[in-house]
Amino acid sequence: MPEGDTVWQAAKRLHIALAGKVLTHADLRVPKFATADLTGRAVLDVTPRGKHLLTRIEGGLTLHSHLRMDGSWKVFENGRRWSGGPAHQIRAVLGNADRTAVGYRLPVLELLRTADEDRAVGHLGPDLLGPDWDPDTALANLLREPGRALGEALLDQRNLAGIGNVFKSELCFLLGVTPWLPVGELPAERTAYLPALAQKLLEVNRERPDRQTTGLREQRLFVYGRASRPCLRCGTRIRLANQGDGSRERPTYWCPSCQTGPTPPRTTPRAAGPSTRTAPR
Repeated sequence: MPEGDTVWQAAKRLHIALAGKVLTHADLRVPKFATADLTGRAVLDVTPRGKHLLTRIEGGLTLHSHLRMDGSWKVFENGRRWSGGPAHQIRAVLGNADRTAVGYRLPVLELLRTADEDRAVGHLGPDLLGPDWDPDTALANLLREPGRALGEALLDQRNLAGIGNVFKSELCFLLGVTPWLPVGELPAERTAYLPALAQKLLEVNRERPDRQTTGLREQRLFVYGRASRPCLRCGTRIRLANQGDGSRERPTYWCPSCQTGPTPPRTTPRAAGPSTRTAPR
């Protein structure tokens, strides 16, 4: 599930492969931009912004993409066979003399003027892994709606950019409260600690291939994907229920003993959860 850490990793791979090199092949396979010719232009940089990717290209252009649930960018050395899905799922191809970047299943792909990037990402709050990170602003954003459930507020990229469903569940566990607790009811000391903890979780995972929040090699996550399994701290069965984020319901995990606060009336004791690595807002 792409969140701020995995998008940061994708940007790094793309930047290494493309930045400072002239495009010898470019193919945008979406109707609106299918005739755009980017060949002969150099890629200047690839920058992550929350869950968004901005590939800046010579001539004042930016290719904006968003991975959502299952999109991905793959980088291949020229001559290697592409492997990321069937050909009909390819939405973008950017190649130079050495490597080719292929975008699979990209639900958001648009070419815009670099000067107009705010049209795509200007609504986002401070980026947990970006140079604009500001914990005070992020906290003020979260507290603007004190009656809103914490889990929903954390997923709202207008508050702070980069948290998805995995880190939402893990962050709430580490704070000791359920994702349904109203933001304004979070104890003061935990409220003050929230931005730093969120930033730390993404910071320590941005270079890792597999997310880790527990410090344990055999169990990488405290609650996400662990429905009906024993809590690593107290042994109580982890619970699972859906929680809305303003756009759709998302599976949400918590420990009923370690986390205090309201819970939904019905929970699902499902044994297997979704993948922990693979939430545009």
